[in-house]
Amino acid sequence: MSKKGQHVVPDARGWSVKKAGSSKASGTYTTQTAAIEAATKIARTQRTELYVHGKDGRIRERNSYGKDPHPPKG
Repeated sequence: MSKKGQHVVPDARGWSVKKAGSSKASGTYTTQTAAIEAATKIARTQRTELYVHGKDGRIRERNSYGKDPHPPKG
């Protein structure tokens, strides 16, 4: 996890929310949906990125809640 922000990653007990670079989870949840909700709140508060990983560990979704270098027009 080299990308800064919050990551939702698969865990032996379900899904974990981890800050980039941290080995300890902020929380562990039984469903990915619950983990995404928790990680979204943290990412919005910290104005950072949210990365959602699939069961294979690869990033499948990314959301920006911070200073986006390429904001959409209009």
